[in-house]
Amino acid sequence: MFTLMIVVFVLGYTAIALEHPLKIDKAASALLIGVLTWVLYAFGGIDILSSGVSRAWNEYVQLNPSMDNAHGMLDFITHHEVLHHLSEISAILFFLLGAMTIVEIVDQHQGFKIITDKIKTTNKVKLLWILSLLTFFMSAALDNLTTTIVMVALIRKLIKAKENRWFFASMVVLAANAGGAWSPIGDVTTIMLWIGSQVTTLKIIEGVVLPSLITVIVPLIVISFRMKGNVVRPILENGNNNEHTTQKERVFILCLGVFSLLFVPVFKTFTHLPPYMGMLLGLGIMWLVTEIMHKHKDIEDKKKLTVIGILKKVDVPTVFFFLGILTAVSSLQSAGHLDILAKYLDQHVHNIFAINIIIGMLSSVVDNVPLVAGAMGMYPIESASAVGYAANFVQDGLFWEFLAYCAGTGGSLLIIGSAAGVAAMGMEKIDFIWYLRKISFLAFIGYASGAAFYILESVLFH
Repeated sequence: MFTLMIVVFVLGYTAIALEHPLKIDKAASALLIGVLTWVLYAFGGIDILSSGVSRAWNEYVQLNPSMDNAHGMLDFITHHEVLHHLSEISAILFFLLGAMTIVEIVDQHQGFKIITDKIKTTNKVKLLWILSLLTFFMSAALDNLTTTIVMVALIRKLIKAKENRWFFASMVVLAANAGGAWSPIGDVTTIMLWIGSQVTTLKIIEGVVLPSLITVIVPLIVISFRMKGNVVRPILENGNNNEHTTQKERVFILCLGVFSLLFVPVFKTFTHLPPYMGMLLGLGIMWLVTEIMHKHKDIEDKKKLTVIGILKKVDVPTVFFFLGILTAVSSLQSAGHLDILAKYLDQHVHNIFAINIIIGMLSSVVDNVPLVAGAMGMYPIESASAVGYAANFVQDGLFWEFLAYCAGTGGSLLIIGSAAGVAAMGMEKIDFIWYLRKISFLAFIGYASGAAFYILESVLFH
């Protein structure tokens, strides 16, 4: 069953990659592998856990020695692990739902039109540089997922042709992942390292910001020599929405939406509660405000402008896709597949730069969160007096900084390799194979350039 779980995951992943030729929605494939891998884990759980490869089970038994039996193993899988991973997955999904709804509220009130009207250029190269650099810095202040959702919504207002939108949205994913890597609140994996005390705020910014920027700049330079022409602006649908909202209302809702998104990391810092709660608080405030704002308008206008009507526009298939992918990966994490991978890298590679580069590339296939969690579990934080190889694992050591960079930016190599990529894929229906052909090489040269810069910098100055 242990091997069969991998087989099912690979087959499902292939079905997702071949979504367009197969004409089967990727959300269906993701949900199937998400459930089937857990079913196989439950059926083969006794043999899998008895082998000792699952770090989660080993830690559980240390705390609950009386559960080290067949009944305890089944209970561990079907109750403890399912609920443990459900809580983590739910936090991501509620965050995603909240962010998508806030963006839809702003969009429905024509708030983004205020921004798009300021971007006058239709030159493809200039527009790509503007959007990519804007995304890079926004992602550090918000996070890569929220930023991608906002920027894809903007791109829809700026670009008509589907393939042009796909290209710009894909570059937004690359820039969002790079921007999130150097900020302690910009990416889930950097947040994990920050909360775990592997890195501190000023040091992670100082150490990773330039490699991350290079990850974006190098592909942009390459594209600048190849890309020609101008984009065609779309004729915005529902243009008569201007009749339903005043200019003051549009500006107010845009400002309130931006504030709600920016408030999330502040909320987390002060309350220590999960980010999704801050996102839901922002959504609740916007919901209340729009209800009050439009209470005197006629029924048809209220349907279009209040959250009840806007919720119908939220992309639910993308949420199901997230659910399936994260569920499948969580089963591999719980059963021990990712722990085996971490141990193999430690034993056979044993070079901090090579290990992190491989982790970054693997994060384009498997979610980077369990990969980083595995690395954090494999290597304890060494004392400040550590010397030799162990000195790489002190707080703000080279290993942790480079892990933040690689895990954050490596997911851009494939469209499915990051939360930002999955969101863009769902919102714009980007084809996996198209991304592989058009974007993956650009992402790779950016990733390799940033990694090379970091390694060179560390060799010269450490």
